[in-house]
Amino acid sequence: MAQSANAVRLSGTVRVVGAGLLGSSIGLALTSQGVDVVLAGSSPTTLKLAVDLGAGRLARADDDPRVIVVCAPPDVTADVIARELADFPDAVVTDVASVKLEIFNDLVARGVDLTNYIGSHPLAGREKGGAISAQGDLFVGRPWVICRDEETPAWALSLVEDLAADLGAVVIEMGPDEHDAAVALVSHVPQVISSLLAKQLESASDNAISLAGQGVRDTTRIAASAPELWIQILSANAENVVGVLESFRGDLDAMIQALTDVDAAGARTTIMTELAAGNSGVSRLPGKHGSKRTYASITVLVDDKPGQIARLLTEVGELGINLEDMRLEHVEGAQMGLVEFTVLPEVVARAVSELDARGWRVHQ
Repeated sequence: MAQSANAVRLSGTVRVVGAGLLGSSIGLALTSQGVDVVLAGSSPTTLKLAVDLGAGRLARADDDPRVIVVCAPPDVTADVIARELADFPDAVVTDVASVKLEIFNDLVARGVDLTNYIGSHPLAGREKGGAISAQGDLFVGRPWVICRDEETPAWALSLVEDLAADLGAVVIEMGPDEHDAAVALVSHVPQVISSLLAKQLESASDNAISLAGQGVRDTTRIAASAPELWIQILSANAENVVGVLESFRGDLDAMIQALTDVDAAGARTTIMTELAAGNSGVSRLPGKHGSKRTYASITVLVDDKPGQIARLLTEVGELGINLEDMRLEHVEGAQMGLVEFTVLPEVVARAVSELDARGWRVHQ
């Protein structure tokens, strides 16, 4: 959902270099608020598609951008930043690459004047990339890390903060080294683990695949991401990723050993301890829009007929129940599906009672 035009903080032209998923999503969000967005990049076809989608206009020679957002692949981000700083010395340049320290060190080594550069990283995305997958509300409620240093001018920092705010993101300040260590844990290693788990499905029997439920879908969802992009990200943050993977390997080895002989002394305790630690870890994850509230789930069985889900959502709305999240799952071999709602714990009893009274098959 785009922010209202009245809330816009940025003024002047914003130049977006790279019209893939992130660049086009930024363009869609800002143009919907009346911001002049110009699009630049190396692929004319990609740029024309982004323009057709409403993400901005094509760049012109007389453009005078106030803010430049570099949305290039990580292995060329430093090159693009250096070029943009040279071509537009009065603009503030930021980027959205998911690694920060290597890019910063590369620019410093080249002797680039970084006064007008502030690295940043929105923690938002989708499994599928490209302008065609862009969404104007992609960044709403998502963290946007800004990596300033002691030489960053306050006015430049303010512009990047305004950019993130106009996109609906939540600004978090970190140093580039702290950022890279953090994303190794919460983003990069999950990608590796998800991909390796999904790899096991390659050799699975058709019967095994037919049993796949939401658990395996949840844990392998991001395995659909592009390997070409992730080899760049992982290579640029290899040291931090290896550190987390080594810790994960230790826990995995402990679980394997315990399961190899579950009757051995302490084996069941080890299994319980590892699983309980998982409960503790997941409880620390922020919920909707970064809040720390806990939520509950209810599941509704729906017939596989046109209009059933729409009718269910309409009735949930009539009951005044706010949905924090929702997911759908088809039941293999049956003409029905499961709709799982995430709601506040205090409304669960009323939701179950009211939906049951309306004839829905509800489970907790």
